[in-house]
Amino acid sequence: MGAAFFYHLTRHPLETTLPMLLGKAHQAGWRVIVRGHDPVRIEWLDERLWLGPEEGFLPHGLAGRPHEADQPVLLTVSEEIPNGALCLMAVDGAEVAPDEVSRLERVCILFDGHDDAALQKARGQWKALTSAGCAAQYWSEESGRWEKKAEA
Repeated sequence: MGAAFFYHLTRHPLETTLPMLLGKAHQAGWRVIVRGHDPVRIEWLDERLWLGPEEGFLPHGLAGRPHEADQPVLLTVSEEIPNGALCLMAVDGAEVAPDEVSRLERVCILFDGHDDAALQKARGQWKALTSAGCAAQYWSEESGRWEKKAEA
């Protein structure tokens, strides 16, 4: 049974934090699904990953394109996981179901700490997942480094 890790972004934007977390997941040997809800935003994240530093390049692709099942990191707006991912990273308020937390190694929910709607959505997700019996951790970068602030 996995756990949901909530990442409250206050110092670094998504396009900085996501590659760091993807790198850690890649080092753990996990395939990853990055799920959003806006196709334009997902394509923008795809571009940012392609433009990242060469030494830290993360092989990835977009869902619906050739070889999606072979991608170690797959960006999508769908609830399907065609690449056999063990880790789901939900961005921009994308939905996460309790059964996904149970069957995956890790679920990461990244949310913008400067956006009140994103904060409310993350609080709702925390309540829904923990009420369903999912393990969860809340991580904050407010101090300048990532610190675990809560666990359920």
